[in-house]
Amino acid sequence: MPKGTGWRISLISIFVVLSFLYLTPTLASKLPSWWGNLLPKDKIHLGLDLQGGTHLVMEVDTQKAVEGTLDLVATDLEDTLNNKNLRFKHISRNGSDKVSLVLYEKGTAETVQKLIKDKYPTYEQSPIFDEGGFVGLTLRVNEKDAKDRKDKAVQQALETIRNRIDQFGVSEPTIQREGIDHIVVQLPGIKDPQRAIELIGRTARLDFKMVREDISPTSGTIPDDAELLKEKTVDPATGAVTEIPIVVQKKPMITGDLLTDAQVRIDSQFNQPYVGIEFNSLGAKLFDQVTAANVGKRFAIVLDNNIHSAPVIRERISGGSAQISGNFTEKTAADLAIVLRAGALPAPVKIIQNVTVGPSLGQDSINKGLYAGLIGVLLVVVFMAIYYKLSGMIANLGMVLNIVYLMGALAALGATLTLPGIAAIVLLVGMSVDSNVIIFERIREELKLGKSPKSALDAGYDKAFLTIMDSHITTLITAAVLFQFGTGPVKGFAVSLSLGVIINLFTSLIGTKVTFDLFLHKGKAKKMSI
Repeated sequence: MPKGTGWRISLISIFVVLSFLYLTPTLASKLPSWWGNLLPKDKIHLGLDLQGGTHLVMEVDTQKAVEGTLDLVATDLEDTLNNKNLRFKHISRNGSDKVSLVLYEKGTAETVQKLIKDKYPTYEQSPIFDEGGFVGLTLRVNEKDAKDRKDKAVQQALETIRNRIDQFGVSEPTIQREGIDHIVVQLPGIKDPQRAIELIGRTARLDFKMVREDISPTSGTIPDDAELLKEKTVDPATGAVTEIPIVVQKKPMITGDLLTDAQVRIDSQFNQPYVGIEFNSLGAKLFDQVTAANVGKRFAIVLDNNIHSAPVIRERISGGSAQISGNFTEKTAADLAIVLRAGALPAPVKIIQNVTVGPSLGQDSINKGLYAGLIGVLLVVVFMAIYYKLSGMIANLGMVLNIVYLMGALAALGATLTLPGIAAIVLLVGMSVDSNVIIFERIREELKLGKSPKSALDAGYDKAFLTIMDSHITTLITAAVLFQFGTGPVKGFAVSLSLGVIINLFTSLIGTKVTFDLFLHKGKAKKMSI
């Protein structure tokens, strides 16, 4: 055996064994019980185009995110002015880009102007103006801040949707931003798409607000610091929905941002599911204070501006735990727990495209892709065997190694195989042969110069090395760009292509060279079948 060949044969053999180990879960219909404890159990996942599923394009209402930020600014200014004993008549968001303040005195307005300048230096202030006998002042968000808030809203929505889908249990979803305010979601193999859509698109803004018993819902005059919401109840026997109007304080006492956990639990008395929630230390402290100060009053649990329930506070509740009850099924309770754990969306999202891909189309695509790949491989094998004779068969062996290694790598990484990914595998077959063609033509040139087969082989590989490296590196750069900027299917192509390029370098420069070395290791061969 030639010097240095042993470690290369060992390396090739190890990679072959590992590839088949990782491919076993994909190829086998059923694995023995002990397999998962000792050996790899992940398999190659099929993408949306191969196994069917749901493709969604969602639009984030980024303007609502800006308005939400201004609502928080208005609330913060209320608290700040109250803490500093500065009297004001009214503070609220006005339109979609500013906060209006109505004060009683000009002197107070001047003090507030300085306070706002220190607290919100990037916001634009208007001069003090007369507001129907009072003093007016407006605070406007500038264009740059509004743009930044919109951008962050899309990014936050992306992360929130990803968290919800991860907890929902969809295998290998694709969630990515597209354009300025669009998010693309692909859910391969999902069995209940409508439930997933409702889960993803739910804003899940949770607030705890005090009920205003002093205001009748039918009075028609709701003060500025209150709002009219509805509590929906469903008759379990008939399914009839009843809406009960309730007036609540507009400013929440506690918000869902203070939650740390939400889990489905079963009421032992009525055997009904409910959602148990846990607050962080600040939330637990606030919940304790609010319940202690309002015993005997009603406390509305508001989700997305709908009241889930409005129970009476019977006693002080310490410990940071509470529960959301209602007419839940186990599924609806589980979905509510998921969205509460994942957090609220920073702005509403609207589904502007909803395409369901059937699995039959996926199977058809798989079959056509496999047929195309098989025909391509057979044609290449025949061509190489005829044109390069025995050397062509060695190149074919390298091509088979390429495919085995690539499929094993995809399985090891738990990658998603898409139709473009199958196209990349077919392309890899051509690349594998192309590398060997370059090497073989170099060897032929050396043989024409009268060199021995062993010398011609070594010279051919040496001279072809830089050419092969250059072509593979440029292809790898292209694949990296496709992966960085491409959408789901294009990324699938880029992953398969990148892995294929790296593997092909190994098989073409090491795998086939070892085989030739084994044939020619004594240096006595007079001719070379090429």
